[in-house]
Amino acid sequence: MTSVLATAPTLRIGPHALEVPVVLAPMAGITNTAFRRLCREYGAGLYVSEMITSRALVERNDTTMRLITHHESETPRSIQLYGVDPQTMAEAVRILVSEDRADHIDLNFGCPVPKVTRKGGGSALPWKLDLFRDIVGGAVRAAGDVPLTVKMRKGIDDDHLTYLEAGRIAEGEGVAAVALHARTAAEFYSGHADWSAIANLKEAVTSVPVLGNGDIWSADDAVRMMAETGCDGVVVGRGCLGRPWLFGDLAAAFGADVAPVDATLGFVANAFRRHAELLVEFFDDEGRGCRDVRKHVAWYFKGYPVGGETRAQLATGSSLAEFDEILGTLDTHAPYPGAAAEGQRGRAGTPKRPALPEGWLDSRDVTREASRMIADAEVENSGG
Repeated sequence: MTSVLATAPTLRIGPHALEVPVVLAPMAGITNTAFRRLCREYGAGLYVSEMITSRALVERNDTTMRLITHHESETPRSIQLYGVDPQTMAEAVRILVSEDRADHIDLNFGCPVPKVTRKGGGSALPWKLDLFRDIVGGAVRAAGDVPLTVKMRKGIDDDHLTYLEAGRIAEGEGVAAVALHARTAAEFYSGHADWSAIANLKEAVTSVPVLGNGDIWSADDAVRMMAETGCDGVVVGRGCLGRPWLFGDLAAAFGADVAPVDATLGFVANAFRRHAELLVEFFDDEGRGCRDVRKHVAWYFKGYPVGGETRAQLATGSSLAEFDEILGTLDTHAPYPGAAAEGQRGRAGTPKRPALPEGWLDSRDVTREASRMIADAEVENSGG
């Protein structure tokens, strides 16, 4: 039985009051309009876009301009930006605000991907405190009345933690909230998130909400994180892969009047089919939408009695009609399999030594050479 928080606090991010204090974490190739709409159909909260590179937005890259477009049903509209240059980031924010493309903007300082961190970007960047301050402060000023938040990691590794200093700086520069993925870049997505770090950040940052991220695989996990850390809300990433109805479970756990989900195999099959349909609409291309949903097959049917041949057919399906035919062969009355369908989803990997620019850890200041290197870090990549 799912735990229910006795008093579910309203999460306020600028002018936005979220009765369910839950945020969908940006995930590249996952949290497009189709997936965000699907999650909204089950629950409530704030649903953030895939990460958008600030340089690509300023240059009005066609793919990027498509990714920042929201469906009319999406409100508030939330976009996450990634960048390493204060001027470019500020200009990207100005575009979103002046063209009325977002109601909330988040900045990503959590990417652990080596090809980003080796140039000083992502979770490596807050080590350079003045650069971090310049990016955040410039973006907040450019955002004006649109609330701007930051998402980050604990630091580079256990010997080079940055989250407390970065949290205080972000608070001082006027952000509307701070979110912490409670792992270091070195941990990548491995092991267990250190929820005690979220509690530490909550003690250090007192004037704006602190959100916790890491190892929320169920509504019970979310309730427990808030109880143990005192955080003001939760950010859910990999836990909703193949399980968009987790947002319904979360809404119910935080006191919303939401009908409980009976996740039979038939229910899951319908969710998968709806996801495919929304992707077809998003891409305006049935073949492309059906190809995109293939990567979700293993997540949706984890633990369910779906044979290898059927899974292989779903993972190669190329039309909605083909999916309908395959899904029609399933035992739709098969019950939720319990533990077999729960736990970790998505990438995990193993701890690794972070790739960093030569001499990056020698100083907290940005040298001229470091400035040249981080300029190359602004590439399209996932993180957080």
